Amino acid sequence: MIKTDTIKIEALQIAEAFNIKKLRAEFGVEAYSGTTSELFYALKDKERFLYIFDYGVIVFANYTVLEKNEFIQFIKNYATTLVDLDLFEEYKIETDENIPKYMVKNDYVTVNQINPSVLRIVMLNIGQSVALEYYEVLTDELITSSKVYILELEQRGKLSISKNNLLKYIGKVLNVKNSIVDNLYILDDPNLVWDNKDLSLLNRNLKANFDINPRFKDLDYRLGIIEDNLKLFTDVLNVRESSRLEWVVIILIALEIIIASIFH
Repeated sequence: MIKTDTIKIEALQIAEAFNIKKLRAEFGVEAYSGTTSELFYALKDKERFLYIFDYGVIVFANYTVLEKNEFIQFIKNYATTLVDLDLFEEYKIETDENIPKYMVKNDYVTVNQINPSVLRIVMLNIGQSVALEYYEVLTDELITSSKVYILELEQRGKLSISKNNLLKYIGKVLNVKNSIVDNLYILDDPNLVWDNKDLSLLNRNLKANFDINPRFKDLDYRLGIIEDNLKLFTDVLNVRESSRLEWVVIILIALEIIIASIFH
């Protein structure tokens, strides 16, 4: 059991991904628990806790500013594509032995005792919330950029963007979509809640507090809009290419007729 009355938790989106396997092998500290996609460390020397997710999120518990900065610099060596966005969330865990189980509030959760399992559930949900915020930012950017092309279609009836730039945009959309789809497991419940009703209740209440499921549904809806836009732009590109080919064929036929007329 952890005796600390209040634990401050901070989650940050550092990169698009972490190499969990390499990090685990080279970190030099045995993980309290871990899989191929996440690592949870209980550092007993200073009662610090660390949760690392392969989708680029780190969650700190009981870390000082200096300790956080030092670890962030270290883990960047295992990062793929650093995220240049100020994405973070703070939360607290407080203890009150007089309550029966858990009380979840907007900025903190009160528990009757703090242990690594409780910490994992709280840190997991904060990490999920930050990851969702990152994907929300990405999808917002894609929808905003697509509005420019849609407005042009409305006003001019065509797209002035070049084929290469349009293909780059389509590639960017597909890359973001695939990244989100690859990390959909972030919404899965951890194994430790399956056989523990108290932890399962805490997990559900935290998901509700951070609006995890509604935000995911909204994200899925935005992805649908982006896919529709992508299909539209692809169709416009195909029509434009077909029109070019038709003109090429017409010009070649005209040249053939002119040449035949000259020789006759």
